[in-house]
Amino acid sequence: MKHKKPEPHWSGAKPPAIEKSQIPKHVAVVMDGNGRWAKNRGLKRTEGHKAGEAPLFDMVEGAIEIGVKELSAYAFSTENWGRPKEEVDGLMELLVNTLKKEISMLQEKNVKLRVIGEISSLPENCQKNLLDAISETSGNTGLNLIIALSYSGRWEITRAMQEIAREVAEGRIKPENIDEKLIADHLNTARIPDPELLIRSGGEMRVSNFLLWQIAYTELFVTQKLWPDFRKEDLYEAICAYQRRERRFGKVVDTPRLTAS
Repeated sequence: MKHKKPEPHWSGAKPPAIEKSQIPKHVAVVMDGNGRWAKNRGLKRTEGHKAGEAPLFDMVEGAIEIGVKELSAYAFSTENWGRPKEEVDGLMELLVNTLKKEISMLQEKNVKLRVIGEISSLPENCQKNLLDAISETSGNTGLNLIIALSYSGRWEITRAMQEIAREVAEGRIKPENIDEKLIADHLNTARIPDPELLIRSGGEMRVSNFLLWQIAYTELFVTQKLWPDFRKEDLYEAICAYQRRERRFGKVVDTPRLTAS
């Protein structure tokens, strides 16, 4: 079935003049502001999370249109387990229903789904639906959609260090051979390029424990818009802002910046 977004989330935005040679291969997004969006309207927080579904798939379409290869979305952190049970249960139900509803759209758009995080901590029905969706889209060759669930950057790094320590104890790795590449190869995101751009909705100036290792030199773009109000045009704005920046990686670079037309 063809994916259709609810009418309030239709932007109709078209990609602006974006320099094709400077499109980030990997964009990450912290989808923040669902709760505040709901509170502003006198609704339950769970209604905000439901309203945050359509912007994600609008962003998927926008990423495909401009040629982004990897899109990572922070959906549920390990810290989120501390929220009220009603909210957590609602989020898990939303996850299951969304996967069932949107799998046909992912297939139609040639999107490959990947999940990072402590998946074993999710309810069994969530795990099953995740694994089914990952399997069904495994042969797709378009955009890689990476959903972070029950994830945190510190958890990921800790787990990687534990694995490396075990391999050292077993004599498979020498301590002096541990380098950045080895550590990166033990992360959930092994073989996925680091994001060049991290977008955060909701206006908060923090990364919230997301991809801590991977965003060492990632450009940050923060919008005041709450996540349910996010549209493709906001992705395009972030890409244009990214292209106007000079990425130096701690060095001196003489490459001129792109200027707004």
